[in-house]
Amino acid sequence: MTSVAKDSDQDILDAVYRIILQRKQLGEGEKSYVKSLYDKGLDKILSKIGEEATETAIAGKGGDPDEVIYEVADLFFHVLVLLGFYDIEPERVYAELRRRFGISGIDEKAGRSK
Repeated sequence: MTSVAKDSDQDILDAVYRIILQRKQLGEGEKSYVKSLYDKGLDKILSKIGEEATETAIAGKGGDPDEVIYEVADLFFHVLVLLGFYDIEPERVYAELRRRFGISGIDEKAGRSK
């Protein structure tokens, strides 16, 4: 089991992403949930994100904090799988969030190029 420093929330996401990339590279016949998602292709990964987003919304509506945490963790995980599909480092998402920080959501969206 890989140990993870608890210095920041970013650490665990980065650690999980690194494992996802390792599993993406597994050879034929090696078993892993992540590998099975990559083998099934982009549509399967996207459908899992949709499924997890729906389950997150249902948990949010249900109001049980533990269920919300569980489902958000599933959603984050599957988004990391999508990032791995495209070899997009999570740091690029963090940088985008830093760029948006302190900007009104309305202003930020209006400023995007069409």
